[in-house]
Amino acid sequence: MRKLIDIDENTLTKLKVISIFEKTSVKGLIENAVQTYVKNRQTSQFNNLSDEEKEDVGLMMLMQEADRNDKVSEEEIFKILGR
Repeated sequence: MRKLIDIDENTLTKLKVISIFEKTSVKGLIENAVQTYVKNRQTSQFNNLSDEEKEDVGLMMLMQEADRNDKVSEEEIFKILGR
């Protein structure tokens, strides 16, 4: 996805210098900075959740990974539960 952002000349010059030392492009440097910022914000927000909210988020993540086409019969469920 392409998004345009405005960066002042002073900051752009600093980014160019950093990109030389990092041996990467300015675009790559900005992409890495944004990814790092988002990851840090997610971690910070997750750490501020209660234990119950963390469990809810974990369950939601597991549900997103589940295969919706994989079905289990009622018999199998009761067999696992020991009924």
